[in-house]
Amino acid sequence: MTRTTTPFPGLALLSLALAVPLATGRLQAAPIPLMEPAGIELLAGSRARADYGPLAEQFLTQANLAYCGVASAVMVLNSLGVPAPPAAGYGRYRFWTQENVFEVPAGSQVVSAEVVRRQGMTLAELAGLLAAHGVAAEAIHGDQLSLEQFRSLLRTNLNQPGDRLLANYLRPSLGQAGGGHIAPLAAFHAPSDRVLILDVARYRYPSVWVPVADLWKAIRTLDRTSGRSRGLVMIRKAPGSTPPPGSVPPPGPS
Repeated sequence: MTRTTTPFPGLALLSLALAVPLATGRLQAAPIPLMEPAGIELLAGSRARADYGPLAEQFLTQANLAYCGVASAVMVLNSLGVPAPPAAGYGRYRFWTQENVFEVPAGSQVVSAEVVRRQGMTLAELAGLLAAHGVAAEAIHGDQLSLEQFRSLLRTNLNQPGDRLLANYLRPSLGQAGGGHIAPLAAFHAPSDRVLILDVARYRYPSVWVPVADLWKAIRTLDRTSGRSRGLVMIRKAPGSTPPPGSVPPPGPS
């Protein structure tokens, strides 16, 4: 008996994963975990994944239940090579951690670690914390973006290496349990219209590919703390910017 083989089995798995919502009549497509064959196939086929490598190299698990924004901000700062203050226990080596991100005076003036541990961060506080560390950070509320504007922003930002995108979204809008969450976006796959979320709560959910339309709805939900919609923070290194005091690496060999 002659056996037929599929030259690219991942493509078949991907097609099956994307077809399930249509076959079952579901209104919302299920997230596809990155490390499943279909998720890896999406990453391999993405043409807008410039942020994935730098962010994956600096991947963190949030230090507590409320630190999703803190872990996401630290990943961004380290992945962009922003000069950092000392890290306790590492001698002369300097990099951003979920502790020293609050030690730069400008950062603690935006929001304190105590407040974040109690209630997390709003979109404006997240942008303000990042801006205090010498990067350009712009908060964009979800209700200010049409679906096509959101898709265009993903395509452009994730296709260039010098900037980052953080999403503040409501988990139930993606079929997940929980409330508001913050995580970096790392890649966009145009053929399936999905975006990759690097979930910093990896003890709870894996990094997943979600439909762009679902994430768009999730960032348009109301954040009751701020009274405004959730959204995105766009970050890039500001040309010619001066690093915050105490964050310049010491002279001499590392």
